[in-house]
Amino acid sequence: MLNTVKLSGSNANISQLIIGGNIFSGTSHLSPEADNEMEDYYTAENIKKALFRSEECGINTMALRGDKHIFRIIREYRNEGGKLQWIAQTAPEMIYFKGNIDQIMKLKPVAIYLHGTVTDALFKEKKYNELKDRLKIIRDTGVSVGLCTHMPQVVEYSEEHNFDVDYYMTCLYNLSRIDRVSSAVTGKMENGEPFYREDRELMYKTIKSVSKQCHAFKILGAGRLCQNPEQVKDAFEETFANIKDIDVVVVGMFQKYIDQIKINSDIVRKILN
Repeated sequence: MLNTVKLSGSNANISQLIIGGNIFSGTSHLSPEADNEMEDYYTAENIKKALFRSEECGINTMALRGDKHIFRIIREYRNEGGKLQWIAQTAPEMIYFKGNIDQIMKLKPVAIYLHGTVTDALFKEKKYNELKDRLKIIRDTGVSVGLCTHMPQVVEYSEEHNFDVDYYMTCLYNLSRIDRVSSAVTGKMENGEPFYREDRELMYKTIKSVSKQCHAFKILGAGRLCQNPEQVKDAFEETFANIKDIDVVVVGMFQKYIDQIKINSDIVRKILN
């Protein structure tokens, strides 16, 4: 088992490495070709294999989208004995927000967080009350409430104005430097998504400045820091050196060519031990 920490706002203990689900849904943040390869590889069977492999390697939590595709995967996985806890991401393509939350709750997540691109768009438009309303809908379910963002300013504003949040999902790259709509809505990825090295330092500073738990993601730059094993190891070491003891990392892992789940789990285990 990997090191665990208490999930803020919950009685659940979560591993400090969580398997992320963008890859399962064909969202690479790299290229349309990578999106297609991920969709082709990650059939229902291969997703379930990855989830069971995560269990074998000491991961006990998954962070996956709350959409029809993932609902079916989770149901099959659990029917086959799967034990990973589910942290659910809201699905921006679902027009009726509360309906999406109601669907998610049927599969008993331990937490739900508001999709980061939606958060950032509402923040840029100064629709702060709508953000609060959506967080309240999640709060009313009784599970842990998360706010996902790519922008350090969102975390700062939330803290200053006492948003009802248990934890933050914090991206190490500010993809919202440009106005974006989720590829789940548009059906295509944005051209030239901004992955700037300096953004990492800004988000690290924000993560360390807040007492709330943070779940750091895109720590490998959506594959940009995976050119060799040393680069992967360095990215993990840097991230854990710059987040709090109560924080965790969320990483999507592509099993087609190598066992990334075992490699990453071994790296995290060594760092934390």
